[in-house]
Amino acid sequence: MLLILFSSALLISTLLGWGKLLENIWGHNLKGLSGKILTGIFSLGIIFTLQSFFIPLNLYVEIPTVLIGLFYFFKNKLYLDFYKLSKKDSVLFLISVVVIAFCGSFYPFILDHFGYYIPTIKWLTEYGLVKGISNLDLILGQMSAWHIFQAGFTNFSDPFFKLNSILLIVYALYIIENKSWIQLIFLPVLLVFVQSPSPDLPVIVFSLIILNEILSGNKNLSFLLALSVFAFAIKPTVIWLPIFILLYSIFISKFDYKKLVFGALVFLLFITKNLWTFGYPVFPIAVFDLGIPWKANPEHLKASSEFALVKMYDEQYTYEEILKFSWFDHIKNWLFLKGIKSIINILFIVSLIGVIVFSIIKRNKTISLICISILIKSVLILLFSAQYRFFIDVFFVIFFVALYKHLNKKNSILFSSLMIAGAVIIFSFPNLLQQLIPSFNVGKFMSQFEKKQLLKPSNYEYNQYKSYKVGDLNFNISKQYPFSFDTPLPAISESYVLDYQKLGIFPQPVDKNDLKKGFIWKKLNATEKKGLDNTIEFIKKNYQ
Repeated sequence: MLLILFSSALLISTLLGWGKLLENIWGHNLKGLSGKILTGIFSLGIIFTLQSFFIPLNLYVEIPTVLIGLFYFFKNKLYLDFYKLSKKDSVLFLISVVVIAFCGSFYPFILDHFGYYIPTIKWLTEYGLVKGISNLDLILGQMSAWHIFQAGFTNFSDPFFKLNSILLIVYALYIIENKSWIQLIFLPVLLVFVQSPSPDLPVIVFSLIILNEILSGNKNLSFLLALSVFAFAIKPTVIWLPIFILLYSIFISKFDYKKLVFGALVFLLFITKNLWTFGYPVFPIAVFDLGIPWKANPEHLKASSEFALVKMYDEQYTYEEILKFSWFDHIKNWLFLKGIKSIINILFIVSLIGVIVFSIIKRNKTISLICISILIKSVLILLFSAQYRFFIDVFFVIFFVALYKHLNKKNSILFSSLMIAGAVIIFSFPNLLQQLIPSFNVGKFMSQFEKKQLLKPSNYEYNQYKSYKVGDLNFNISKQYPFSFDTPLPAISESYVLDYQKLGIFPQPVDKNDLKKGFIWKKLNATEKKGLDNTIEFIKKNYQ
């Protein structure tokens, strides 16, 4: 916990310095200290992405980044701006900081932390963006902009991957500076994302901040559109956000194509990054095939889409059973899954109906455009894979829009305080959550409070693996564990090795002496197939 506080002070000072530097170039985009920090996050996210095409995001990137940020922080005496907060607001902010740091100090419990977030960051810090990395491990083809940003500060500033805790602290500061008290209610809910570098937190936070800026009258649409595209680059399921800003600039603000240029450049960078790592413009969809030599295997993508359909139904039905569903069965079975996900799905549909009715009653152009944008996103999600984690941001947006300016500071602080107390109890005694909601799978992986986390955040270490070779690829697989979060690179999850066996393919390096040059997939010859079969036998024996 104390190390999170130290890391927060260092990185917030660094981001403030970068925000001030970029404000000198681009002008003021968002107000206050939080506005400078968010500008710093956005700017460094773009800079790190550009750098990662050519070099790894290691100490040689992080050290000058921190030094430049701190130089402008002290040069412009930005620390004095914290004294502008009133005494009551300062106390509220400090309490928020302590609670966030405390909750962030627990063990990570989101499974993607081990199978997706940390492996992605490891590749970025050791190699940068690797061409065709999705051929080695499909999920790595996403390379979220948030993990690129995290990788740039992982070497010494934030070695425990607690950047989400720092972002939530910045969000608390934004709420207080902008007197947007209703958003205090979101803080305790968002505490579930501060143990891992989950991209869900930044897309929710950026969505709420951008909405608040629009509703508060911020006319800098060029920057807001670019920031919304950056959120889209973090997680494409937030596609409604750039759609909304685009519609707003056309139908409400005085349209000027020049306002779209900045956002278009960020979008072009996002597309280029995906083509480099995945071979298609938008991960994980195999559309707009440009014939790129290192593109992901089409049969592997098909198998992945089939699994996504199974995940949509919480793996309660097989793919073959789902194919036999009538249109009515698709709706009924999705709405009435066993467990808490049924409740979430029903609430999602009810929320969509509610926001439609609300927009009709209000007859407000801005609210109507928000509604249209959310409906577009929802239709796309329902068509591809309606998993609750893909539409969770919608709940926050709808709640915010419906109650905007309807809760005063006193009530917001009261409700938030009660919810934070509940969150702290649940984090400290997760058995309560496991007993109350046994179908909530995430709760099963939460751990009890330990005294040592008051100094150092809890973190898992496993580091048990076996090395194998198929063709020209030497690789490592975690021993008796499905994820490779701390396995030396190149590492492959055992599930993908089994997939490759079924498809008769296997990833191969373009240059076995330089992994930075990327990976392609290759049909196995008889010798390579035998080598892969032997590898799988070794993996199975490890479990005996």
